[in-house]
Amino acid sequence: MSALLEISNLSKSYDRGPVLHDISLTVDSGRIVGIVGPNGCGKTTLFKIIAGLIGDYKGSVLIGGNPPGIQTKSIISFLPEKTYLQEGIKAGEAIAMFADFYGDFDRSKALEMLKRFQLEPKMKLKTMSKGMQEKLQLILVMSRAAKLYLLDEPLSGIDPAARDTILDIILSNYSEDSTVMLSTHLIHDVERIFDDIIMIKDGQLLVCESADSLRGRTGKSLDEYFREVFKC
Repeated sequence: MSALLEISNLSKSYDRGPVLHDISLTVDSGRIVGIVGPNGCGKTTLFKIIAGLIGDYKGSVLIGGNPPGIQTKSIISFLPEKTYLQEGIKAGEAIAMFADFYGDFDRSKALEMLKRFQLEPKMKLKTMSKGMQEKLQLILVMSRAAKLYLLDEPLSGIDPAARDTILDIILSNYSEDSTVMLSTHLIHDVERIFDDIIMIKDGQLLVCESADSLRGRTGKSLDEYFREVFKC
């Protein structure tokens, strides 16, 4: 394995105060990494910095040896928590748009996943439930041959019966030399897929280690340890 993401002394503040404080971590290629913490702890800000959407931060962020920019955006596939698609767009049109915009987009894979989720190409976003919209966005993101997938709360609007399907799609659609970073508060439902775990509290890094190491060190599941640390 080699380091895909290297973060050193990363800090970010807004008018209301600091959101991330002096975070340093390394993420290797070929891993599925859980990013967990309560709402407002800085997970989304961290993803936006890595994705190159926020540039006014202190510290160093390197993806494949390069700071966030045009080169890194070409190897990152980012699923934001809130949809960025226009409500009038059809599922098939969204797939066509991504195919035109990204050279690494696999249209046939996207159409296959659309069928698996029982979504029709002619369905408009505004007629879809929140769960359907999130499935469509996940399809778009996972149909790219990216090196780093950033998935911000991809299960928040998905019914429990569909979560295993979502996880299977994530597992089966990223390559061994790419990495998935997935933020969630539904740890019990997804911890089985995590190779590594990162826990953030009040903008500070609490844990950054392999999932098996944390389980062995604490004698607890990731969900149990999370609930203990965050008093859930």
